[in-house]
Amino acid sequence: MLDILSELLPRLPGILGALTLVSLAIGISYWQKIGLEKSMSVAVVRAFVQLIAIGYALQLIFDSDNPLWIGVIVGVMLTVAGLTSGKRAESIPKARTIALLSISTSLALTLGTLLALNVFEPTPQSVIPIAGMIIGNAMTATSLSMARLRDDLKSSRSAIESALALGAPSRVAAQVQLRTALATGMTPLVDSTKTVGLIALPGAMTGMILAGSPPMEAVQLQIVVMFMLVGAAAFASMIATFLTYRQFFTKTHQLKL
Repeated sequence: MLDILSELLPRLPGILGALTLVSLAIGISYWQKIGLEKSMSVAVVRAFVQLIAIGYALQLIFDSDNPLWIGVIVGVMLTVAGLTSGKRAESIPKARTIALLSISTSLALTLGTLLALNVFEPTPQSVIPIAGMIIGNAMTATSLSMARLRDDLKSSRSAIESALALGAPSRVAAQVQLRTALATGMTPLVDSTKTVGLIALPGAMTGMILAGSPPMEAVQLQIVVMFMLVGAAAFASMIATFLTYRQFFTKTHQLKL
């Protein structure tokens, strides 16, 4: 704990300076009667505590260099992501299981490919941050796809049931909704990939430049990261969409809502 405090003290002025911006945001919320003062305050405190805790934990893991810790940290991240994504789609049967399977499979396929091609070294310093980025983006894609499919199936119930009554299998009857859900999960990352470097410098690149790395080295890493995240979002959206779709149709191709 003393080590953490000693490392924080030199950076305290910068943290306090950034905190003034949060205070202004809270002030605006109070002034305009938005009612987000408590939520913002709790969010800031939670973010501070969580980041300090994960920073300390990562330092211990990197110092120990024990590969077992990779599994522990990644397992915790997957569990939290699955629960969070599933909670956003609570009305879907087995939502948390679907979310966890989608995110886990996306992580395994994406990270496994990168490690197999020797793009990253299988060390805690490489695997944990990369896994975190994959899981975070896969979680978002999963949540969006599941929620969109649920909503579209409900709003298109009459059209789908009419198609089923005419003999169409469930996958054909709901193909428009399936495609829309897939696109919904992938679109945010595709859009950000189109504008990367034009509107804002992405996280991995910014971090490396701030750490003193040459810009071209940072660019090379960011290209790998962006391509990796597009693949992760595609895998997660596809798996989540088709697993969710199965929850709304019986084996005899009847819609159940």
